[in-house]
Amino acid sequence: MGFKDTLNKFISNHTETREKHSDEGLKTRYYKAMKDKTFNELLTIFNQSQEYEVKSSSIERGEIIVDGKGKKKLFLVATVVMVSPNRTAVDFSVTTETMLPTDFGYSAKVIKEIYQKIGQHLEYVGSGLGNQLS
Repeated sequence: MGFKDTLNKFISNHTETREKHSDEGLKTRYYKAMKDKTFNELLTIFNQSQEYEVKSSSIERGEIIVDGKGKKKLFLVATVVMVSPNRTAVDFSVTTETMLPTDFGYSAKVIKEIYQKIGQHLEYVGSGLGNQLS
């Protein structure tokens, strides 16, 4: 992990996944599933948890907006994109509501936990595979 990413991890209340992230656990993840199945699996995970409340979802846009009401309040946007037949990418953006300018890595922890839950139901293909799919 680069110095800038390490510093941002500890002085930020926002975390996003992306293709080329220095933290392997925060790279875009790909699953062997169609977009609809992946989208519905995420909705099920959020709806079955007492910690999340789905505010909006659009399968056409591949976007789910969630309020977190667990240990810390948070705002989460999940994005689901089908990149090829039976191959779907999942990304997250999480912002934690806090009095301090940092959440001490809580938003990153939330993303990693959700990725782990998805992996229990869908076949994980890999992370940061964008260059291989072009």
